[in-house]
Amino acid sequence: MFWLIENKDQLLEFYSKEYKNVFVELIPYNNNTHPAINHLSLLYIKSLDDNKGYMLCINHTETFSINEKHIDTVLQSFNNIYVRDKKSFLYYFPIKKCIQLNIEFELQSSSKIHSHYYNKFSDREDINRIIPVVKHYETYEENFKQISIQPKDEFLDKTILAFFGIEKNGIKIDLNIFNSIYETKCPIYSIQDNTIYTQYNLLTTTRRPSNRFNGINFAALNKENGARKSFIPKNDRFIEIDISAYHPTLAGQLVNYNFNVPDIHAAFASLYEVDYAKAKELTFKQLYGGVFDEYKHLEFFQKTTEFINNNWKTFNNSGKVTAPISGYCFNNQLPNMNPQKLFNYMLQNLETSTNVGILLKIHKLLVGKKSQIVLYTYDSFLFDMDKDEEDMLLKEILFMFKELKLNVKLSYGNDYNF
Repeated sequence: MFWLIENKDQLLEFYSKEYKNVFVELIPYNNNTHPAINHLSLLYIKSLDDNKGYMLCINHTETFSINEKHIDTVLQSFNNIYVRDKKSFLYYFPIKKCIQLNIEFELQSSSKIHSHYYNKFSDREDINRIIPVVKHYETYEENFKQISIQPKDEFLDKTILAFFGIEKNGIKIDLNIFNSIYETKCPIYSIQDNTIYTQYNLLTTTRRPSNRFNGINFAALNKENGARKSFIPKNDRFIEIDISAYHPTLAGQLVNYNFNVPDIHAAFASLYEVDYAKAKELTFKQLYGGVFDEYKHLEFFQKTTEFINNNWKTFNNSGKVTAPISGYCFNNQLPNMNPQKLFNYMLQNLETSTNVGILLKIHKLLVGKKSQIVLYTYDSFLFDMDKDEEDMLLKEILFMFKELKLNVKLSYGNDYNF
């Protein structure tokens, strides 16, 4: 059978092979367009039991087209579908049998001719439709040689669903303010109907997601240049829930220390005999950079130092340490590792793992509601709230944090410039 599949009869012949486990790569109209507003041009499928892949044609200038519904039927017939980016895959095919590969590097997704087309037709929204199909095929055949299939990572799967649930909502923007701040091509690639879409990268070293797309770092929006004012609610107002003293709280969980106080920074201020702001500064410096001699006698820092030393010993003796909740392993292949850095990595992983659990509960609560969660930035959760739902939802959401013994504060606004 030829590798190009562009009509229903050829698709039926492919279907009759009864492949069970496959690797799938989506080829959208444009690699730089957010999947929430993109379309598919081609689909590369490679059975793990075959020596060649196939290219299924959905919308390309050189080929006939197959209805996506027929392709969905074929995909549903597989036992396992392995992909490099499950979060993007779910925008097109919400299939439970899809498995994220644990790949922490960017595969070669373009050839010289891809680069030529993207440079020459940079403003074209459907560049991949005019790049020769054979060049797409050659590229993904070569990519597959670098793929290694691993068992399904259950917690990574939960993480994908947690952040897909935020991404797909998008955030409404005031386009005039936005365009006055950002001199980019984002309106082409990530904005539709005055809604901008974020994109969380989950396969970072610590599994703490970054959130950058088309030149905008949504995890660190500028608070001084008016950029945040361009983000506005679709409903009635924004409500942001911030977790207070999150990393000290999580560090306490790691080292088995219970603060038992309503305000951790106030408690440290009393112990340090400094003001509140200085106490926050001192605590974070010691969490991330090591305990100061003058505070080593404090029980929290005694336990922290003991944990860091024991954790480092385990890391060197067994070659790895395992993070709580996620089960993610930090191994001795990590570059330039030291005891404090390893502790910080585990802290970031625990933060993300805890938040994944919170996000999944929030998504379940918001099913069928107008209110949405639209942005996540490590210790804060931004909600686009409908006024008729606000009281009931806030009560339930705040209870989620209370159950985890997390103290929070709320901010309100008609835009994100609180």
